[in-house]
Amino acid sequence: MAEQQIDYEQAETLGISHEAYDEVLDIIGRIPTIDELSTLLAMWESNGKQQSLYGWLRGQKHTVERDEYLYSGTADHRSIREPKVKECLAIAKDLCKNSSFLTTHSSLSTGLLLYMVGNVSSEFADSEYARRCLHLVDEAMATNGHDEDCQYIEMILGALESNGILLGPHSVAHGGLFCSLLQFVAPLGYDIIIPREVRLDAFLFGEEAGRYLVAVDEQHDDQFLLKLDEARLNCCFLGRTTKNRIMVDGYDFGPVNSFIKK
Repeated sequence: MAEQQIDYEQAETLGISHEAYDEVLDIIGRIPTIDELSTLLAMWESNGKQQSLYGWLRGQKHTVERDEYLYSGTADHRSIREPKVKECLAIAKDLCKNSSFLTTHSSLSTGLLLYMVGNVSSEFADSEYARRCLHLVDEAMATNGHDEDCQYIEMILGALESNGILLGPHSVAHGGLFCSLLQFVAPLGYDIIIPREVRLDAFLFGEEAGRYLVAVDEQHDDQFLLKLDEARLNCCFLGRTTKNRIMVDGYDFGPVNSFIKK
């Protein structure tokens, strides 16, 4: 059953002005549902109502700052040698084959643009990579703000998906971006590049929440980026879907089926 959509009059009963309602329309791209408006209202109320909902939507950054969510462990990332691209191949195969990883038989096509929505994270201490390959045990500190941020991102991406602007979204979870991206696109492959400002292993294998993978057709790319800008969401261009091989920074990681657990 479809969720009830909320018009101007119903929004007013929730304490949302016409100006704020119009801003919600701009961000979501359609008439919002009661759940979407309630989520925004709850987030605004948790901010202490220090400004109008309209002003909050216009000025509040919803995404996680890179170092905002601290880790309770003492592992110093700088003391751990960063692996080279070719060394990440063995790590990736270990993480994919020694987990419950399964291909989802994606219906994506080749040549789609791949993005990660959410802030690029430099953390890898609380991950399967850290435990299995580095023998580190570290627990992430739970924060209500982080959960709230994820809810907002999921709401915006869900709206864009329902409007046909993107395919996905798929959260970055077990095995980090590498395994999550493989699970998202398989049996297709992908060709991606790594931002130079972040550690290679943190980018590929970190499991910090609040990051989502999406695929976008070139004809919707400008509209996708505009909507993310309106919603104050960051994104990182990764690369493209390919036929059946994986490329990372120009290095050939081999066919997709070599990473799938038999």
